[in-house]
Amino acid sequence: MRLYLLGFMGSGKSFSGKQLAEKFGMSFIDLDDFIEEKEGRTIREIFEKEGEDYFRKIEKMCLLEMGQKEMTIISTGGGTPCFFDNMKWMNENGVTVFLETSVEVLSNRLFDEMQKRPLLKGLSKEELKHFIEKKLEERNPFYHQTQILYQQNLEGQDVAEELRRYFFRMI
Repeated sequence: MRLYLLGFMGSGKSFSGKQLAEKFGMSFIDLDDFIEEKEGRTIREIFEKEGEDYFRKIEKMCLLEMGQKEMTIISTGGGTPCFFDNMKWMNENGVTVFLETSVEVLSNRLFDEMQKRPLLKGLSKEELKHFIEKKLEERNPFYHQTQILYQQNLEGQDVAEELRRYFFRMI
């Protein structure tokens, strides 16, 4: 089984994915970390030197490699489902879960991390909120193609435990 966690940056895909993998005794892969390891540089460096188009092509190739993994939870990048046929491919090659997170929660989580994230660098708090709203409007049609929708609108929800219970009921 492969489980793909999708959602906007800051939605907790990596944090919850690691916890969920531990609870299920599965492997965990952060797609962005996987890309950085393969490329030998950070996502930020890739964006700055090569641009987003190059990054998205590398991301697609790395995503396809995930199809060889079994018993793995994969945290995707926030934009991964929105390019090429990535969303369709993930739905055909695993279970997809969208961690739908409110703009308020996302902006609170991302504000302190803005300098580390290429798409957010240099934004004010108000610009950050506007950016998140605009990007969610663009990305939600892709995110809402997932097989499972998990809504988190409050800080402190135990996403991994709630998803574990959800999947346990399905088995």
